[in-house]
Amino acid sequence: MTEEPEEHPRPSLEALFSENRTRLLSFLRHAGAGDQAEDLLQEAWLRLDAALAAGTLVNEPLSYVYRLLHNLLLDWRRGEIRARRRDGSWADATGSARPGISDEPAADRILLAREQLASVERKLDELGEPTAGIFRRHRLGGVTQPKIAEEMEMGLSTVEKHLRKAYRALIELMEAADE
Repeated sequence: MTEEPEEHPRPSLEALFSENRTRLLSFLRHAGAGDQAEDLLQEAWLRLDAALAAGTLVNEPLSYVYRLLHNLLLDWRRGEIRARRRDGSWADATGSARPGISDEPAADRILLAREQLASVERKLDELGEPTAGIFRRHRLGGVTQPKIAEEMEMGLSTVEKHLRKAYRALIELMEAADE
């Protein structure tokens, strides 16, 4: 009588996965998953669990797991490429310098800036003419002091005096706001 070879029970996918977890994680990291390796490994486990629940038969369990990891890695990379393209297209379309981040200031900063501008406008109006007009033409209009002096038929030192007055008033306004 010939003895039939004893069949060794095949390890379950769950046991195989647990025993090889470190090697599988290393495979993902070396394949370029980086920080995503743990997440991909978790996703692989969820898919294996679903396959086991569905009664999927696997001839080469370890090869099956590696193939599953490889496919998940490819899907993840494709998703990353699509996300970069999408973000780049969005940045191009909106003119944003950084994908996913608006170049527009936050609403509270806009409101604060408008309030500050209104305060500056009120302070300049309190100074009256010609000080407010000289300041606005020089600082906002970019007109040079000699050109303003010529147009207003006054000396350069008078234009400078009006600008100093405006600067002093705005510095006092800023100091009061800081308090």
